[in-house]
Amino acid sequence: MAEAAAEAEGATDGQPSGDLDPYRLGVTRTRVVVDGLVQGVFFRDTCRRVAVEQRLAGWVRNLPDGRVEAVFEGEPDRVAAAVDWIRRGPPHAEVTDVAAYDERPEGLAGFEIRPTPRWGGRT
Repeated sequence: MAEAAAEAEGATDGQPSGDLDPYRLGVTRTRVVVDGLVQGVFFRDTCRRVAVEQRLAGWVRNLPDGRVEAVFEGEPDRVAAAVDWIRRGPPHAEVTDVAAYDERPEGLAGFEIRPTPRWGGRT
């Protein structure tokens, strides 16, 4: 009986099936790039806390040009809540612009603060 349930869920031996598409599982992904006074104001750590509270996967990082970039994956309403928070940021941030891009989910697990990439200009 447990085997039938596992097959119905697309898993065998407790392992997920290779055909589990995040889209079919109701997962969305949004990448945001945030402009303004967003570095040196605990933006990344607060973003990580918000994402964990919302049970989202993804990452956040500073960009060399002073912006912050983040990716959120999870249930659509939870991703939307995180993007809404991004538009305000933590108390000492001054968000002036947010560009949001819907992307294909990658099936990320956990939420991390990533290091700043090494490049010299705006994308």
